[in-house]
Amino acid sequence: MYLKGVGEKRSETLEKLDVKTVYDLLRHFPRAYVDFTSPVPIRDAPFNEPCTVRGRVVKKLPPARIRKGLSIFKAVFTDDTADLVIVIYNAEYAFKNLETDREYFLAGRLTGNLLRKEMNSPQIYPADISEPVQPVYRLTEGITQAFLRQSVRNALEIFDRNIYEPLPKEIMRENSLCSLEYAVKNIHFPADSHACGIAKRRLVFDELLTLQLGMLMLKSRSRRRAGCPMKRLDISDFYGSLPFELTAGQRSAIEDCISDMTGDFPMNRLIQGDVGSGKTAVAAGAACFAHKNGFQTALMAPTEILAEQHFETLSGFLEPLGIKVALLTGSMTAKQKKLVKEGIESGVYSVAVGTHALVQKTTGFYKLGLVITDEQHRFGVEQRAMLAGKGDDPHRLVMSATPIPRTLAMMIYGDLDISVLKELPKGRQPVETYAVTGKLRERVYNYVKKYLDEGRQGYIVCPMIEESESELQDVKSYAKKLSEGAFRDYRVGLLHGKMSSAEKERVMGDFKGHMTDLLVSTTVVEVGVDVPNAAVIVIENSDRFGLSQLHQLRGRVGRGSFRSSCILITDNATEEVRKRLKILSGTSDGFRISEEDLKLRGPGDFFGSRQHGLPDLKIADMSQDTDVLRAAQETAKSILQADPGLAEKKHAGLREQVEELFKRKLSDS
Repeated sequence: MYLKGVGEKRSETLEKLDVKTVYDLLRHFPRAYVDFTSPVPIRDAPFNEPCTVRGRVVKKLPPARIRKGLSIFKAVFTDDTADLVIVIYNAEYAFKNLETDREYFLAGRLTGNLLRKEMNSPQIYPADISEPVQPVYRLTEGITQAFLRQSVRNALEIFDRNIYEPLPKEIMRENSLCSLEYAVKNIHFPADSHACGIAKRRLVFDELLTLQLGMLMLKSRSRRRAGCPMKRLDISDFYGSLPFELTAGQRSAIEDCISDMTGDFPMNRLIQGDVGSGKTAVAAGAACFAHKNGFQTALMAPTEILAEQHFETLSGFLEPLGIKVALLTGSMTAKQKKLVKEGIESGVYSVAVGTHALVQKTTGFYKLGLVITDEQHRFGVEQRAMLAGKGDDPHRLVMSATPIPRTLAMMIYGDLDISVLKELPKGRQPVETYAVTGKLRERVYNYVKKYLDEGRQGYIVCPMIEESESELQDVKSYAKKLSEGAFRDYRVGLLHGKMSSAEKERVMGDFKGHMTDLLVSTTVVEVGVDVPNAAVIVIENSDRFGLSQLHQLRGRVGRGSFRSSCILITDNATEEVRKRLKILSGTSDGFRISEEDLKLRGPGDFFGSRQHGLPDLKIADMSQDTDVLRAAQETAKSILQADPGLAEKKHAGLREQVEELFKRKLSDS
């Protein structure tokens, strides 16, 4: 607010960009740059692509007032290889400032044709600009690039008077890093692309090092506590009561859990398995072991329908052994909730399965020893902590069906040990996958009908990038068109994210109970719901999904004993799309697919907008910066080996950065 030129009103607007302090402003890194060091001749400038040209204004044309509130200003611009017309909308001030015969840089997109080239609303800079590479920032309404650039310059002046260096010199030397001063200046106003690269590497290293230090410190903190000590007891009756044989991976994961729970520290483990790899059976084994040691287990799922599914599965595994399982969800009546909560608090129930209702203040436990969370990336770190707070440092188990490359898993779940389930349980059907263009849509519908006529069920999934009204309308009208047209003889259901939880539960319940044959859905259907009778899935506009998401969606079928198919429809058959869909058609190994997905799309798309409850990263890209990530991991380990609490004076800056990133004091629990 007190930074020159900002003031109270703009300060409030900047908060929408997560900029509250001068420090935040310096960490509001450019998303791109306009580079004036190598302009192209107008004659060679490409159409409809960002480019920079240099030339002079030769003539300013009379303004045209099109209608009330819209004025268009034009000027003829040349570099002697060719001419173009600058078109400026409603910005009379900018137009007046243009001087004929003066040289300027223009940055924008060329439109028109070879005979008449235009550049609409270009960024215009005098040719004698002192900073030849200009940053381009993420904006919000009421904030312009020019204002942000000037504000950053003013912030850099403050930084100049208060320079600090959080990294000890030996770390900078070992990793060939520039100073923070150089990095901050050259990320915003680099002399050239080389300087920008050096600056970026330093800032990426800082961010990943800070994240690693924080994660490792969280991990070591949980390591310092005794938790709920358990003794090694025999659970062969659990193995014997199962109606199928566990895979080697499942047995090994249960053994990992038992070793952790009988150790000196609380378990903090991630069970990472592909769609349908049998993670719930591992959870049941761990819950059985906790029960035998006199402890309760809580399993939290992100939706009611998933909670119900886990409840049914765990009841089937555990009730025959006399282990009572309870279900607690938000949609139960007050009376039902009261009875269940009393049973959990008195210890009648050894296992409580539920949604967020489990973390509410009114839910108490008799002796909570194991906390299991499903689909980890749908819960923040806070919710995990709240549930764990219900017991005296219980053991923690996290289940994730998103196969993640190991480097990335180490980063995201830095505070967890990892068990991986690779093979599928016996009897699971491989899903045949085909990619086709929209021209074959009628044939695809006929193919789906064959499955429905055999008594099977199917999904048709439509992407929604953002759940806007128009896209929602598309899904609704598409479902209507199918139910009145190609699938009028079948029962068609509709599921989308704008429905209330109760509506979603009802639709999925109808589908699970085979009261609908075909479910038209957005991607809300992607997570974990088990309908063994569903044997065919069609994914429209499949080019708009990441590979990992397509793989998750494909996992909705093939869960029973029936031959199953996945059909990917796309009208955008570019080389890249073909390559991606070929990878998916060629393998059902989620880990391999996730590696490829990460190479192609980067982690932003890989996880959707939220990164698994992690602090937001401003500049690091965990798929592109893997070499820096490894260096940061090694450095973090060696720093904490020598100074576990970052208490030494030389680590004060790093400690401050960790606290800033995790938004809490390291002395807090």
